[in-house]
Amino acid sequence: MLKYEDKIQIKSNMQFKVPQDVQREDTIIGPITLKQLGILGIGGGLAYAIYVSLAKAYFWEIWLPPVAIVGGLTLAIAFLRIHDLSFGFYIMYLIEYNLLPKKRFWIQGTGTPFISPFETIKKKDDTININQSEKPKKNIHELVNIVDNYGKNAEKELVEKMKNIEIQNKNTILPTKK
Repeated sequence: MLKYEDKIQIKSNMQFKVPQDVQREDTIIGPITLKQLGILGIGGGLAYAIYVSLAKAYFWEIWLPPVAIVGGLTLAIAFLRIHDLSFGFYIMYLIEYNLLPKKRFWIQGTGTPFISPFETIKKKDDTININQSEKPKKNIHELVNIVDNYGKNAEKELVEKMKNIEIQNKNTILPTKK
């Protein structure tokens, strides 16, 4: 039977492969990923469909521009990266930039800058905290007394209040089940 020290030595000698660069997509054919292969297949199929439909009836001056545009756009979407963004995301951000207003105006008291979809907005008038209305408010003299006596009198008062609450709980009659 192996001793505990032997088990530790066996486990420490075991080697495992730790994946490196897990953010990189898996390549299918050479350096082409599955996503790029799908984009090339769809874009190439569309360009071929345009070629087949136009090449029978027209000369190359007519069918070449649409095929070249679709082919170039397909290659750009599949392979082109601008500022470490894929071409599709770059175009989306460019459209968003052009559609949203360039100037932002700050008006004091207009609300929160971020509204989470997970939080519920509570109105100040509708919510009433019951615990605050039940707590007795202490005046400044009582607070000074607590601080000066390091809370010794406060402990006695707290014990007395707990006893009173227990007495009140015993005196309340709870409904019984039949």
